[in-house]
Amino acid sequence: MGYLAELTKGLFKRNPTFVIVLGLCPTLAITTSLENAIGMGLSTLFVLIFSELFISLIRNIIPENVRIPVFIVIIATFVTIVQMTIKAYLPSLDDALGIFIPLIVVNCIIFSRIEEYASKNPPLYSILDAIGMGLGFTLAISLISIIREALGTGKISILGDIIGDASLPIEPMMFFILAPGALLTMGLLLAFFQWLEQKKEAKESKEAK
Repeated sequence: MGYLAELTKGLFKRNPTFVIVLGLCPTLAITTSLENAIGMGLSTLFVLIFSELFISLIRNIIPENVRIPVFIVIIATFVTIVQMTIKAYLPSLDDALGIFIPLIVVNCIIFSRIEEYASKNPPLYSILDAIGMGLGFTLAISLISIIREALGTGKISILGDIIGDASLPIEPMMFFILAPGALLTMGLLLAFFQWLEQKKEAKESKEAK
């Protein structure tokens, strides 16, 4: 697989949220605003890139019987860096994301990419995989948050006081900010992307004939 394919597979073909369906706990919990989604997405992206890089670099010297503890220590190191940085410079985001920043340590997306990819592939490919998967996750939760925030509040917060809020001409429906709204939004988006994938496969099958 070429460099571009490795970089882009996480955006659409193997999107961690809409295709592989991983990391649903933070996806459903923090997507009440676009700011939260971007903050969580970029945090996960940072941890993915450096965790995959370091594990790829030492993959051949990690003893099999301590493989999982080594993975956890490396991931936790970068999660701690992210958490301390957010606490220091973005306290409001830290309050909004709460426990979900330290829980990146056990995020299924991180573990699956490390176990499935970084532990078996060279550093450059691992970095490309991490960037693609991290951006795919960020775009997915951003889309969910835009829908939920727009329908639930009638506006979209864009970098808070820096840019401001974009007000929308719709009547707010509080349902979409609550947990049932998260499940409904996620379910509809999953169905939509599955429909797109089936449509694509049907087209490819027709062309092959």
